[in-house]
Amino acid sequence: MDAHNIDHIARHDVKPEEAEQAILNDPLEFGYDSDVNGEERWTYLGETDQARILMVVFTLRGERIRVVTSFEAERRDRLAYLKMKVGEK
Repeated sequence: MDAHNIDHIARHDVKPEEAEQAILNDPLEFGYDSDVNGEERWTYLGETDQARILMVVFTLRGERIRVVTSFEAERRDRLAYLKMKVGEK
């Protein structure tokens, strides 16, 4: 992440490592937009190692993932995430 992204997600009380964990810890794909400012964006709903459920919006820059924003998921999204995860077991 670059300084701009780190500052942006910090305003949402999210640390860079939390956004990364949410993407890597078997997230649910929540949305996709094929053209936001000329780039594709994915929205994932994922869980940190401390069981915090975050919404993470990212794009691909070459082979790298660039987090656009990340914030704590709303209550209804957290409940949907937990329900889907329990259903997977």
